Amino acid sequence: MAILIDDPMWPAHDRLWAHLVSDTDLEELHAFAARNGIPRRGFDRDHYDVPAEAHRRLVAAGAEHIGGRELVRRLIASGLRVTARQRRGL
Repeated sequence: MAILIDDPMWPAHDRLWAHLVSDTDLEELHAFAARNGIPRRGFDRDHYDVPAEAHRRLVAAGAEHIGGRELVRRLIASGLRVTARQRRGL
């Protein structure tokens, strides 16, 4: 059971963003996010988008920093991944 975070490299709204996921269940992810001040509006079906300035604090709180490819691999393995096709509703 782990909370995972990748590098903040995704640009949007004049900032860089990272992804915060769970490798086991969404309730664990929501609880971690709430404990660490990440608003629920940052949740996007299988992950939270978190700003670069929160990255260090989330790692200090227990999120495991891993690369983006590893994050996706572990999210898929967890069964929690929402694919692009599912996002489009196809």
